[in-house]
Amino acid sequence: EALRPRIEAGIDRASLRDLLPPGGARNALDAALWELESQRTGTPVWQLAGLDGVRPLLTTFTVGADDPGVMADRAAAYVQGPMQARALKLKLTGDAALDAARVHAVRGRCAEAWIGVDANQGYGGATLPDLLPALVQARVSLLEQPCVRGREDELDGIGRVLPLAADESILDLAELEARHHRFDVINIKLDKCGGLTEGLMMAHRARELGKQVMVGNMCGTSLAAAPAFVLGQFCDVVDLDGPIFLKQDRSPGVAYDDGRIDCPDAVWGPSATA
Repeated sequence: EALRPRIEAGIDRASLRDLLPPGGARNALDAALWELESQRTGTPVWQLAGLDGVRPLLTTFTVGADDPGVMADRAAAYVQGPMQARALKLKLTGDAALDAARVHAVRGRCAEAWIGVDANQGYGGATLPDLLPALVQARVSLLEQPCVRGREDELDGIGRVLPLAADESILDLAELEARHHRFDVINIKLDKCGGLTEGLMMAHRARELGKQVMVGNMCGTSLAAAPAFVLGQFCDVVDLDGPIFLKQDRSPGVAYDDGRIDCPDAVWGPSATA
């Protein structure tokens, strides 16, 4: 609101990066500027972003931390139900024995699914080694944010038995430059980094640094998922299930089928409807 006169006088995506810090407010304006250009030029946002086309993306479906049996039931419902999930993300809490039981219970019910886990900063250098053998045994493919933000040095010396992804540890391009060396995968969330403009810069830079790239989401509508879907075209891991947790999503919205998310141009871009 304080920047209203400056914004209404006319800004572009590059100048926006200097006007507002990374975060949800900048993401909202950045998305609006992408869509404004898309509508003025009649060009899909994905084409403005340098893509020749878009494809449905295999996405993870999130299972919140709970009793192991409850988590296994929820995971199986994703895999066997209408979502036809083929990739799962399990939330952990930092109790190594309980978290091990959780991943084993889910693996027992979902033998073929890709599984990643999100530790939500629950582990440190002294406790993470207790969890890792269980993750390897359960064929977990990714461990997201094992350590507390700001304590990334606790990962030093711990054997890399599976890829480690940064979420809270790396929020924007500057933090990517400073902390990339302690992670194998960079999880980019537009509400944290400040929008698709910054997200694309992060994805390209992460590739230059030899990292894999992941796109994540908060619990937003399909309109929030749409720019993340564009970023997801550049990513190795996609976690864009936020709209399914809403009682009611917007229409038109993203579609889920065969474990994938698809975002028609009608959701966001030149042919989008209000």
